[in-house]
Amino acid sequence: MANASVYALLCVAILLEVIGTTALQMSQQFTRPLPVIGMVICYTASFYCLSITLKVIPVGIAYAIWSALGIVLISIVGLVFFQQRLDLPAVIGLALIIAGVLVVNLFSKSISH
Repeated sequence: MANASVYALLCVAILLEVIGTTALQMSQQFTRPLPVIGMVICYTASFYCLSITLKVIPVGIAYAIWSALGIVLISIVGLVFFQQRLDLPAVIGLALIIAGVLVVNLFSKSISH
């Protein structure tokens, strides 16, 4: 599997995880069946896609990218769709997470570039 397609699949895994987490919020503590079903489907598909990327990307690197981008994206979803505001320390923390992922991807010898 080529690097570009592996990273594309990792992006799919991240998006599915973010959709699943959004459905979790919408499930209102598992009281709404449709969001719960959507959550289970998205989480399952997300982990499947992630597992395929682990054939090429080391687990620590893949999980760092997945979790970091997931945190940032779900924070944006919370802001836009659930009116969950972020204060300055939260925004700075998210920027540091993005910086960390960039450092790992651009400079680490743990992954092939």
